[in-house]
Amino acid sequence: MRTKNKIGSWFIIAALAVSVTACKDLKIALKTENKSTPATYPGSDSKDSTNTADIKWKDFFKDQYLIALIDTALKNNQELNITMQEINVAKAEVRAKKGEYLPSAGVRVGAGVEKVGEYTRDGAVEKNLPIHDGKAFPEPLGDLMVGVNASWEIDIWRKLRNGRDAAASRYLASVEGKNFMVTNLVAEISESYYELMAYDNKLMILQQNLEIQKNALEIVKLQKVAGEVTELAVKKFEAEVYKNQSHLFYIQQQIVEAENRINFLVGRFPQPVQRNSTAFQQMVPDTIYNGIPSQLLQNRPDIRQAELNLTASNLDVKVARAQFYPSLRITAGVGYQAFNVKYLITSPQSLLYNIAGDLVAPLINRNALKAKYASANAKQFQAVYKYEQTILNAYIEVANRVTKVQNLKNSYDLKLKQVDAMNQSITISTNLFKSAKADYMEVLMTQRDAIEAKFDLVEIKQEQLYNMVSVYQALGGGWK
Repeated sequence: MRTKNKIGSWFIIAALAVSVTACKDLKIALKTENKSTPATYPGSDSKDSTNTADIKWKDFFKDQYLIALIDTALKNNQELNITMQEINVAKAEVRAKKGEYLPSAGVRVGAGVEKVGEYTRDGAVEKNLPIHDGKAFPEPLGDLMVGVNASWEIDIWRKLRNGRDAAASRYLASVEGKNFMVTNLVAEISESYYELMAYDNKLMILQQNLEIQKNALEIVKLQKVAGEVTELAVKKFEAEVYKNQSHLFYIQQQIVEAENRINFLVGRFPQPVQRNSTAFQQMVPDTIYNGIPSQLLQNRPDIRQAELNLTASNLDVKVARAQFYPSLRITAGVGYQAFNVKYLITSPQSLLYNIAGDLVAPLINRNALKAKYASANAKQFQAVYKYEQTILNAYIEVANRVTKVQNLKNSYDLKLKQVDAMNQSITISTNLFKSAKADYMEVLMTQRDAIEAKFDLVEIKQEQLYNMVSVYQALGGGWK
């Protein structure tokens, strides 16, 4: 027996030595991320840290109808609610990982009966040894037991704690993912809202110009009667009226679809969307303060999410490496066991207890462990690249949208002058046509150009408001 124990001990020691020695070849090959950003944004030397992203979305938007829509969407949007459940799943994972690190305990209650053969080792013992003087073993022999068992894996190499911390980082990353979805939802609703207002203004412009064209058509009809123009002029004006009347229905359909896009985002069935479209052309985009690029790392939820996922990946590599080391588990139990219920809680005769420690090192399945370790390393590299890519994308988004602010303002100012000139040209061309000093085609082309210029003006205003929201979103605003 001593020889066997000695051989077993040497085998365990050899196994542990092989396991630990082999781990020397497994270096922690973590890639370091690059967090550096330029000092300023393109076209600006300012290092003022005032940042519009710090403003809460309810204070950023001034339109009360829009604020009400966003507020409703944050409660009812189905996609956002799905994400909230994903957060709960990640939270449960943290609790599960924490439970692996803590000791586990359970209550055990058992009962049984056994009849052994007389010509067996146990049978011979029962036949020749009495339980008490003059009292033989009962046949069959009962077995009753009640006790408490406990088990605890000692986290020598921080395998379990690193797994717990990785799960916690992923939980926090899921929260940041939800915040990023909120910024996208806020931006999408506001852009759809401004699009709806733009369609309303196009509809009003078209209705106003239709009145002008109908009046011009009546003039042409009178001139035809007077022999000043031909039937061709009448038909040209009629065609223009019909064309714009047809376009009215197209815009009305666009309004319906824009309303229903908002209704979907808000999480409700189709219904009219309240808005004040008459104030659309007077809306002036808010001044945006960009702050400094390094603030993106704290303000952008997608960057924070990528950073937390990177932290989890770093811990995953350490967990995978710890799988190669031996694990130590301690088990213990205490309780009472007897063949008869009247002896069950008799101390110390029926008392039993045990305690044991197991040190286990992997030997056979090392290829699978190496594959998991290599996979964890590759995923850590991916997480680094994803983090750096997210930072770069955020900086470029801000750079593009900041430069767009001034360009859109210049474009709007010039287009406004064009619209003023076109409005005057409509009056001039109509008067000249009445006095036979201008051709009817000049009147038609002037009206067409005027409508096109007014539509362009609405679209530039819409783009200005879009870009205001986009800059706010790119800086990391909209989720607080």
